[in-house]
Amino acid sequence: MTDHHYATTLMWTGDTGSGYAGYGRAHDVEFAGDILTLSADAAFRGDASLPNPEQLLLAAASSCQLLSFLAVAARAGVAVLAYRDDATAVMPAVPAPMRITRIHLAPHIQVRDADAAAVCRLVHDAHEGCFVANSLTADVVVAPVVEVVS
Repeated sequence: MTDHHYATTLMWTGDTGSGYAGYGRAHDVEFAGDILTLSADAAFRGDASLPNPEQLLLAAASSCQLLSFLAVAARAGVAVLAYRDDATAVMPAVPAPMRITRIHLAPHIQVRDADAAAVCRLVHDAHEGCFVANSLTADVVVAPVVEVVS
């Protein structure tokens, strides 16, 4: 088995010479030729109109759960029709080191002609295999709602 490698390029220019309040937090991250402009959370003097690293971490956990679930569902022969996750994360304002301590994934999953309890077990199996969740120190909780349609 071959190791998997990932690469991004991050670019920032500015001037921190005027102190903490004076420099811009906007920066670009390049993924295989596509550029995404990010900033710090508004609480840390960032631009609230831009995504921040904490949101990207949450999105990565949510996306990985989705992709892991779709894989296990497809292998189990479950027809998944829709998946929406209103995910949240908490970073308590406590003394250093600040970190995201809890991620709550709340997928609403629509499946065709399947047993809802069996689908919930597949969600759990997917979580156990989620690469991103397995890489984090934060508690990652997955609370699915399964809707079965004919």
